[in-house]
Amino acid sequence: MTPKHEKQEFVTVLVRDPRTQKEDSWHSYIDYEIFIHTNSMCFTRKTSCVRRRFREFVWLRQRLQSNAVLIQLPELPSKTPFFNMNNPHHVDHRRQGLQEFLEKILQDTLLLSDSRLHLFLQTQLSPEDMEACVSGQTKYSVADAIHKFASLNRRFPIEDEKKKKGKNDADSDSESSSSGLGPSDESISCGCKASPASEES
Repeated sequence: MTPKHEKQEFVTVLVRDPRTQKEDSWHSYIDYEIFIHTNSMCFTRKTSCVRRRFREFVWLRQRLQSNAVLIQLPELPSKTPFFNMNNPHHVDHRRQGLQEFLEKILQDTLLLSDSRLHLFLQTQLSPEDMEACVSGQTKYSVADAIHKFASLNRRFPIEDEKKKKGKNDADSDSESSSSGLGPSDESISCGCKASPASEES
């Protein structure tokens, strides 16, 4: 193998494991696990796993488009009033569309330079917190946020111990909240649970 082949960069993204999350007694939504595996120098972490809902993808696309006006961004799967979260075909069709969207985004070097994309893919921060972080209104940097999330989210290989530890360290949640990075995401399995946001499945 030539050195050129050895250093070839790759980014693998999987959108998988749709789950219904309860927002309140009347509203539910579906979120999706986003798994990233890469050797790209563009990424702070080489492996990550977060959960995001459709409305957060909409936010990401809007922000990327506003920062790269000359690029024609790929479309998201269309939002339809006929979407039924209890219909596996509807859910899987949307999941496939979200994966195709991310695959295309991750092929563009200009878009890869946008910090919002990295926070979206490698932390569980809300859109509001991502905006604050990118604009320098937080005590933590983009890299800090990604490392903090990774340190709280070590499912690979010892998930059971993590769950036990999470019960014992319940009081430590307030500590991580005071860091400005939000809740400790202990409950994220693979880590993944939705970041709290409202409406839109």
